[in-house]
Order: sequence, then C-alpha cells, then structure tokens
Amino acid sequence: MKRILILAAAAGVAGCAAVKDDQTYRDEAQRLLKRDFQARGAAALDRLEQDELQRACTQYSNKPPPEVAKRLEAAQLASIKFPADGKLVGDWKQGERIAQSGRGLTWSDKPDVRGGSCYNCHQIAPQTTSFGTVGPSLYQFGKLRGYGPDMQKYAYGRIYNSKAFSACSAMPRFGHFGALTEQQIKDLVALLVDPNSPVNK
Repeated sequence: MKRILILAAAAGVAGCAAVKDDQTYRDEAQRLLKRDFQARGAAALDRLEQDELQRACTQYSNKPPPEVAKRLEAAQLASIKFPADGKLVGDWKQGERIAQSGRGLTWSDKPDVRGGSCYNCHQIAPQTTSFGTVGPSLYQFGKLRGYGPDMQKYAYGRIYNSKAFSACSAMPRFGHFGALTEQQIKDLVALLVDPNSPVNK
C-alpha cells in the first residue's frame, strides 16, 4: 500500500511538472513549425509569421474581447482595396470555375495558379453534391439578400478580407494575401449576386 501511495505521489508531481501554460505551448508549436516547415514552391516561410490579427486570434482562442475584435475589424476593413474602376461584378461563369477549383498557392502549384476552394466550406448551388459546412450556405445568396450595389460591395469586401466583418473568421483573406486577383474576386461576386448565376436559381 505504501509503495502504491509513493508511486501515485510521484506520478502527481510528474504531472504537475508537465503542465505548461498556454503561451509555452504556443511558443513550442511555433518553434516546431519553424524547425520542420520547409519552403517549397508557392508555400514560402512567411506563412509561419503571424500578423497582429492572427496573434490576437491565437492569444484569445478565436474569441477576442469585443473591444479588441472591434479594433481589429476596423483595421482590416480599412485594408480592403476596392477596384479603382468601381466595378465589383465580373463573370459568374468564371466565378463558378474559381469557386469549384481546389488549386492555388500550394507547394505543388505554379505561382499564377489560383482557386477559391469555396465548396470546401460552403454550399454554392444545388448542383454541388459535395461541400463543407464550416461556412454558411451561399445558395440563393443574391435572391435572399439582394442584387444591388450595397450587397455587391459587401460580397467583394467579405471575399477580399473576411476578418473585417468577423475578426477571427475561419474564412481566408483572399485579397489581402493575394490568393485571388481583383478580377477573380469580381467573378466570385458575380457568382453570388448575378440573377442568372446557378447560385440564385
């Protein structure tokens, strides 16, 4: 019995010694990433560096205090570059190709290969038989929300930098990081707000 108590006490001490605070775990994870991640093709080492927003989302486990979230969102909103020509809507047919493409900025892609992979997180149209549910359904986006200038601007901004609307959104900042071009974002906006798009049928 005495031996069992000694072993239990030793295990408890070892367990306490193994407990680390969150920052220690984050620092260790970052160190391991930098040690093991190798730059290859379009996947460069700069992907390991967090900006202020990413650091805050990590620090607060994606739930920053309201005042922090509001400040971060304002900064992200100010960073959105809307088209100089004022046109926000492109070709929905091209937008559908981009939305359905799973390629883009991976280590095996050429630098100019870009895709939205939208179906990984959203239902796009009823014809899409396989889609993720991390993000809301985009089916009938324009039909339900409207096709006008305000909705076009919202859709463009949301695709360009979703963090402007929800600081720790799981949606990538496609325009902010250059994952999609201005024209590609316009084409995706068309997919969402063109009445003739399959999204709105």
